[in-house]
Amino acid sequence: METVLILLGVIVVAALAVIIYVIGAYNNLVSLRNRFKNAYAQIDVQLKRRYDLIPNLVETAKGYLQHERGTLDEVIAARNSASTANAKAAQNPGDADAIKQVTGAEAALTGSLGRLFAVVEAYPNLKANEEMIRLMEELTSTENRVAFARQAYNDSVMVYNTSRETFPSNIIANSFNFTAAELFIVEKPEEKEAVKVSFT
Repeated sequence: METVLILLGVIVVAALAVIIYVIGAYNNLVSLRNRFKNAYAQIDVQLKRRYDLIPNLVETAKGYLQHERGTLDEVIAARNSASTANAKAAQNPGDADAIKQVTGAEAALTGSLGRLFAVVEAYPNLKANEEMIRLMEELTSTENRVAFARQAYNDSVMVYNTSRETFPSNIIANSFNFTAAELFIVEKPEEKEAVKVSFT
């Protein structure tokens, strides 16, 4: 009888240890998931700031760039596409496809802004416009903030993904449907650089 009680006690203690571990691992995964979602929220804030600056930039340039209407339209179309993709990703930063769409749309926007700035270089009066200078400085500042926010997000995603993939927490992650998060990666080397603004 005494042996049965000891065996039962050992089984109860082992079961409690497993339950405590599962609860701890689950709570850790929830905490890490919330961290990367919060980190994406910081990217979202900076991208929205960027999207708000672009129409002002285009409006300021319109008067000077009447023969460059295609470039201005391209910037606005890329901005709208990026804004739509970002809104979808902000609703669920854990959706890998949404994050991929944002990175692609952001790459297209960065490319169209680069072409706009190349055109602006050819118009000395526009380069000297105080409103244009101010908007360009704000855009540069915002680009730097986006880069810092993206790095913080990627760091959070890496910690979360590592935790959900390592044994034995991967068993809990798979059991409770903790899916992998997507890094916010810029694929092409030229797109990794912030938009260059130079009026020299």
